[in-house]
Amino acid sequence: MENSVIDVANCAWSRAIAHGWETPYRVRYASNLDDGPWHGMPLGGFGAGCIGRSSAGDFNLWHLDGGEHLFQTVPACQFSLFEQGTGAYALGSPPADGTLAAWQWYPAGQGTYSARYPRSGFVYDGVFSTDVSCEQFSPILPHNYQETSYPLAVFLWQFHNPTAQPITLSLMFSWQNMVGWFTNATPSSAIEIRDDGSPVYTYTPRWRHSQGNFNEILQTEQYHGWRLRRSPHATPPQEGDGEWAALVPTGVGECFWHSRWNPDGDGADLWQYFAKDGSLPNCTDTTPAHASEQVAAAFALRFTVAPGQTTELPVVLAWDLPVTEFGAGIIYYRRYTDFCDRSGQNAVRLASRGLQHYRQWQQQIRSWQQPILEHPHWPDWFKMALCNELYVLSSGGTLWSAASDRDPLGQFAVLECLDYRWYESLDVRLYGSFALLHLWPDLEKTVMRAFARAIPTADPTPRIIGYFYRGDPATAYRAPRKVANAVPHDLGAPNEHPWERTNYTAYQDCNLWKDLAADFVLLVYRDFLLTGGSDLDFARECWPAVVAALNYLKQFDTDGDGLPENGGAPDQTYDDWRLQGVSAYCGGLWLAALEAAIALATVLEQPEGKTYDRWLQQARPRYHALLWNGAYYRLDTGSGSEVVMADQLCGQFYAKLLGLPDIVPPECARKALETIYNTCFLQFHNGTVGAANGLLPNGQPEDPHATHPLEVWIGINFGLAAFLWQSGMTAEAWRVAEVVVQQVYEHGLQFRTPEAITAEGTFRACMYLRPMAIWALAIVSQGEPLKT
Repeated sequence: MENSVIDVANCAWSRAIAHGWETPYRVRYASNLDDGPWHGMPLGGFGAGCIGRSSAGDFNLWHLDGGEHLFQTVPACQFSLFEQGTGAYALGSPPADGTLAAWQWYPAGQGTYSARYPRSGFVYDGVFSTDVSCEQFSPILPHNYQETSYPLAVFLWQFHNPTAQPITLSLMFSWQNMVGWFTNATPSSAIEIRDDGSPVYTYTPRWRHSQGNFNEILQTEQYHGWRLRRSPHATPPQEGDGEWAALVPTGVGECFWHSRWNPDGDGADLWQYFAKDGSLPNCTDTTPAHASEQVAAAFALRFTVAPGQTTELPVVLAWDLPVTEFGAGIIYYRRYTDFCDRSGQNAVRLASRGLQHYRQWQQQIRSWQQPILEHPHWPDWFKMALCNELYVLSSGGTLWSAASDRDPLGQFAVLECLDYRWYESLDVRLYGSFALLHLWPDLEKTVMRAFARAIPTADPTPRIIGYFYRGDPATAYRAPRKVANAVPHDLGAPNEHPWERTNYTAYQDCNLWKDLAADFVLLVYRDFLLTGGSDLDFARECWPAVVAALNYLKQFDTDGDGLPENGGAPDQTYDDWRLQGVSAYCGGLWLAALEAAIALATVLEQPEGKTYDRWLQQARPRYHALLWNGAYYRLDTGSGSEVVMADQLCGQFYAKLLGLPDIVPPECARKALETIYNTCFLQFHNGTVGAANGLLPNGQPEDPHATHPLEVWIGINFGLAAFLWQSGMTAEAWRVAEVVVQQVYEHGLQFRTPEAITAEGTFRACMYLRPMAIWALAIVSQGEPLKT
């Protein structure tokens, strides 16, 4: 029988079990999130809530309340293994607080953890006589809009006996009853400005609020397991209400159980039985927990493996928490409820589906990843990162609502990141949405439809702008939240009403941004073109918003030369970096957006295309004349800066990607890329960290105290690599991408890839959306849209 974990280890991120980090990246700003490096691959479907299990075997990530983050090991949530003649081990790390002191914990370094999303696993080595491994996965399947939403995880255990004698084993799965924990105990929509100028709100989970929780043991002809519930069960359920279940199939060995034990104690009530002979006392106590009590359940399966035999044992964990509540009373059901019901009592049904279909799901995952793993020109580190960077689609505070008449696949959204907790920031997804487009294109289009609907809306509510804030609300600069026909920066935040109340961020006045309208137009045309160029309904639905967005941005062409001017205050994705006058970044995006709008107008036979062509004919030569200096395109026309900006020609990258005319002469684009590579990458710490956003031509910083120019943005580096490849600089493309992948995956940033790192070993904004730009490099280096 094939060892599936060995298969996972191919082109994977691997680490010795529970092996720590000597020099992990540390957070740059104290107010930003830094859980430390013990992050493993998340488990759970898109928008269903997810959990995470670290490379030490601990369950420690709990993204089960839509858009919210909890990172804390729950020791009672654990697999344990008994082997006759060897003893019993809990397959995680000993709790720091001394709980479960009676348990024996697995020694560090004895085996390997590997992850290639959505599959990961452990190979345990040097402790047991049996060859033991566990593969874990959820059914994350491209172009699949049902199983990909399921709230479940499959743990596929394999036990091979390499000896000449039979070996008796027992696998125990224990879990603390967490029903009711994942909701906000202090709901508030009030926005406060923290020390870095970002808006924040209060979130207080009902962590360890377990009164009324009780556990049941399940035994049928098909499966054994436990079910964790709460009394009374609300009908209809509210946020946090629901249940958990775990199942194993019958027919393998003898099952034991304990429905009510104390996870806050020393654990002896469970361990004294399990460590002796792999059994449990078969307790079926369903008494609900009182106010100060915690309860947990466990089952164990004891079986014998004959010499040379391999036994496979699937364990499926499922959770049914059907409701996400945003602002008070704003309730959405999760997508997976379209395939069961909304009662919050479907965990057993979902887990049973997992037992029925896990082999099919495993094979489907293998099949869609096989072309990646067999690609003859992609290095293994790239294949690994290409898969693993998809993690954010499940753990990025992801929302996926139930279907409606307007949205037959529901609505979808991923946070910009956990520190900037608002959804689908448009400037970020310009690079960060390539994976969604090519693997789940119908979800990508739901996001763009939401932006199209939001563009004509207005919200005059004045808000403090954090960039200018100095701590005194009385003197703070304020701006309206959303101006009609301004493209919103984001689709809202978890504490208000995502998709309906947009522009949550208040660090800058996003109504003045000069890249958002161009980003929107380019993404609409990209999504239309790269999904076959035949979805005319999508194009027609977005077209009025395209027209409104371009007209709105054109008003910032204050001198009538066809190019909108940046206003001085940071008014684009580099929102801590002042651009003045016509800028290479925003001006190039404007030109590419005009080209995209002309192409779309031609398809839709819309008269506005003639206007956009007139604007383009005026603006394109003006852009080159104003900004080209013989070696690169200047930062802007107003600041006098000589900085070489790494992302200066994003517009040219997009034009080339979409088969549009070049916005600048190709030879100038090539020369600019050579300058960027030499200046921002090679001269920045000898090309060992990544490409900095902006340096002087001699490789020195213009301002040594600047923030954005001296940061290495992971997503921008992947985008730059895609542009390098696109322009024939393939060796340079791979080198840039490889360096930033090494920084992330060798320094404790795996499965929490940040926006930015620095040469000082700090990071900012973890679990960021933009690094999925690695899929842009996949697309251009494939030579055609990636087949999946």
